[in-house]
Amino acid sequence: MKKVSILVPEHAVLQAIADPQYCFSAVNQFLQSAGQPPLFEVQLVGISKEISLNAGRYSVRPDVLISEVERTDLVFIPALFGNLKEAVEANKELIPWIVAQYNKGAEVASLCVGAFLLASTGLLNGKKCSTHWGFANEFRALFPEVEIQDGHIVTEENRIYSSGGANSYWNLLLHLVEKYTNRETAILASKYFAIDIDRNSQSAFAMFKGQKAHNDSAVSHAQQYIEENIEEKITVDQLADRVALGRRSFERRFKQATHNSVLEYIQRIKVEAAKRSFESSRKNINEVMYDVGYTDTKAFRTTFRKITGLTPLEYRNKYNKQSVG
Repeated sequence: MKKVSILVPEHAVLQAIADPQYCFSAVNQFLQSAGQPPLFEVQLVGISKEISLNAGRYSVRPDVLISEVERTDLVFIPALFGNLKEAVEANKELIPWIVAQYNKGAEVASLCVGAFLLASTGLLNGKKCSTHWGFANEFRALFPEVEIQDGHIVTEENRIYSSGGANSYWNLLLHLVEKYTNRETAILASKYFAIDIDRNSQSAFAMFKGQKAHNDSAVSHAQQYIEENIEEKITVDQLADRVALGRRSFERRFKQATHNSVLEYIQRIKVEAAKRSFESSRKNINEVMYDVGYTDTKAFRTTFRKITGLTPLEYRNKYNKQSVG
């Protein structure tokens, strides 16, 4: 049974609390209807027994207090409303608990501008993050050590998930449903909630989609080559030659256009392909490693863990759909 803890912060958007609860509770019903046991224990978690939202128009009674949750598997941070600096300050008591749960192995997901509270924990420093496009500049000013992914629906890095603005958090919910259950259940949920599953099915590559919103044709050509030749050992010199640029000029332009170095981009594309293979195939670690162009087990393991926060074996055991009963 996976424990899902949905935080009930002060200044939260009510729907961003209700929707993940509704989603994962519905998935439990889908599984039971198929003759399978429920997979999720869903709880609302707060710092007090009753929390008023929307200027007192609504009140939410958490199932448990943060002091009563020793360990959980997945933490949701809902979207916040109003002045975000004030909202974060009002919820500073939640920050040590979020950090503690992450350090114990939990995954953490922020919905929309819940990213402001997530970033306040420091867990996003040096990592990428999605949030509502309308708050991106404010986010950059407050958290310069976090790399905002403009226009992205879902960003995933090192057991931390974040979503774009407004209802796009449903794509993150479906992404997590698929990871924890299987593709068929995610499709069923998408139909039930009338959400476009195709937006979610590409979410493992979502961090790269936004990096194509540039006008540098040479960089675009290099990106396309990388993504179409995952199994190859691609070098910076090889790519520079393909687009008829000197190495230094090519690296500068690639970084400017994508916000990633060439090598970092290659690594992320290869790891995302490996993740998908681990999630949906019976291939062993070495087979997947060779499929994405690695021959050095240590290098593959190190790169994979740097990006995902898990070893290849841990990732396969956690997310391989064929292992879910």
